[in-house]
Amino acid sequence: MQGKTLFYNARFITLDPQLPQVEAVYVENGKIAALGTRENMFLQFGRDDVKRVDLEGAFAIPGLVDNHLHLPAHGMKLSMLDFSEVTSKQEMLNLLRERVRKTPEGEWIQGLNWNENRFEDRAIPTLAELDEIAPNHPLFLTRICYHTFLVNSRAYKSAGIGANTPDPEQGAFGRDGSGRLNGLVYENASQIFIEIQPQPSYDELKEYVRLGMEDALKKGLTGVHTEDLRYILRLDWLEQIYRELVEEGYHLRSHHLIYHPFLDELKERGMHTGYGDEWWRIGAVKIFSDGSIGGRTAYLSRPYHDQPQTLGMPIHSQEELNEIILKARCQKMPVAVHAIGDGAAELVITAMETNPAEKFVPEPYRDRLIHAQVMRPDLIERLKRLRAVVDIQPRFTVSDFPWVKERLGVERLDHAYAWKTLIDAGLKCGGGSDAPIEPIEPLWGIHATVTRRLPGEQHEGYLAEQKLTMQQALQLFTLGSAYTAGEERSRGSLTPGKYADITVLDRNILDESFDPDDLYKTEVCMTITNGYIACQK
Repeated sequence: MQGKTLFYNARFITLDPQLPQVEAVYVENGKIAALGTRENMFLQFGRDDVKRVDLEGAFAIPGLVDNHLHLPAHGMKLSMLDFSEVTSKQEMLNLLRERVRKTPEGEWIQGLNWNENRFEDRAIPTLAELDEIAPNHPLFLTRICYHTFLVNSRAYKSAGIGANTPDPEQGAFGRDGSGRLNGLVYENASQIFIEIQPQPSYDELKEYVRLGMEDALKKGLTGVHTEDLRYILRLDWLEQIYRELVEEGYHLRSHHLIYHPFLDELKERGMHTGYGDEWWRIGAVKIFSDGSIGGRTAYLSRPYHDQPQTLGMPIHSQEELNEIILKARCQKMPVAVHAIGDGAAELVITAMETNPAEKFVPEPYRDRLIHAQVMRPDLIERLKRLRAVVDIQPRFTVSDFPWVKERLGVERLDHAYAWKTLIDAGLKCGGGSDAPIEPIEPLWGIHATVTRRLPGEQHEGYLAEQKLTMQQALQLFTLGSAYTAGEERSRGSLTPGKYADITVLDRNILDESFDPDDLYKTEVCMTITNGYIACQK
């Protein structure tokens, strides 16, 4: 039995219109039992059997939740070669050279989050440069989008890939003008390199998840929506790892998207959307329909502005996508589909229309369109007619601009990264980071939502007409993330009967005089889940 706790001496913003602001919150058995003024709460619940927690004048909000990330990959990022802060090709090569020096010959070297669009020279390391640095180590370097990769000749040899190897379905090996392999690997062509690498043990995977959970709690997150099976590879391990870590004291809620190749195993185990408990729960079926704009693998309805010979790369045909979604429907499950380009979004919406959620999926679960970075007005109107929500990643705006203008062209920007347009159209949206692709910090995501620029930059913001208010941004990571998971009745606001999930900050981010750039200075004092103090400064 969980105890009774009275949290007081804070300004609580509830996001519940019935009682928008209170001074104290009383928790019993992991849920909010009552809230109100400090005086009234102490009169009713100030007994000896109630634990009292003084929040020392802090600012408290409903628990922040990241509604789209990859938690084990975030843990890997914290422990692997990370190129996130690299600003030139030479700097990337120098870091790689240093890692090679420390790694025994023959062992694979993995690196994450290189992004040539952030490089001063905009140049990607060549196959010859990679071979010069690592002639005796196979390399597998993942671009920030996780849809494009770099390998060297030793990796090609290990994978049995040669000049005449055909491209696999739904993927490609990069080649130069003469048809020679150039080190680049796109989409599902990466799978062969992943499969031949030594697979992490159960303990190693658990440690990646533990690192991710620990960091999420430090950043003020009380829950995450995560897609892990492409990393953990076993459904039984997935459940066991998360349940063990909760028992070990990592009190972070996890809502899991299940990669579609695991649908048969899910059925065999009797698992479905909603299966689980208050800490670990299964959500929708995850599907990819395209790649990324940075790698020109996002599927557009018209050619790329800076490479007019390509539309991008759809991962599934319309028929294949329809079949996958129908299979999910037969298990009464919603789908969550990665669609960045408008061509991909059209494929997905058509598939959702062909087998609509309302005919197969019980309430309150909904389909999810993930990313929706290029959305024509006609697609928005079609999406509104479905039982569907949108997962957006506000930080993509500040990471992708200004270079994304070259990819899309000015004429397409009216319906790109258009978060306000989606919300104004009546679509329910949740906010996430897509960590490890973007930083996991939810306050940085809120900053990107309201400013659409990096802190300190002196301009009105990229596509400034799409800015949201601080209140709207906060709702993306609270009410929005609850709604996209079909969990709005149990979390998202500080309301009696909902889980006692609270993020405690050292300053009032909703004050009219608050400078949004100070979100980067705002500290998380405490993270509370189910009434537990899960993390404290």
